Amino acid sequence: MGYLFLSIAILAEVVATTALNASQGFTRLWPSVITVLGYGIAFYALSLTLRTVPMGIAYAVWAGVGIVLIALVGAVFLKQQPDLPAMIGMAFIIVGVVLVTFVSRTGAH
Repeated sequence: MGYLFLSIAILAEVVATTALNASQGFTRLWPSVITVLGYGIAFYALSLTLRTVPMGIAYAVWAGVGIVLIALVGAVFLKQQPDLPAMIGMAFIIVGVVLVTFVSRTGAH
């Protein structure tokens, strides 16, 4: 269940961060509302994750996957194309998340 809640936390954070960009400094109502609600859901789901997943593992996965997903949203929807070093860095992040989640016994589910 912990990794299900972690997935919800990650998706809510990605939606919230995308809306934050659209809120234009909290000057647009609906993107601002989505931002606040999204981060609220993300932190609540993360708190539920921490019942069964170690904090360091949960945060590492949340941050790593969130970084990569936000970069993908930026590339696909906002035409913010990462350069080669950024893509290589994100590939390292993905490798790290896979190692932490599926190989390390620390994050065993």
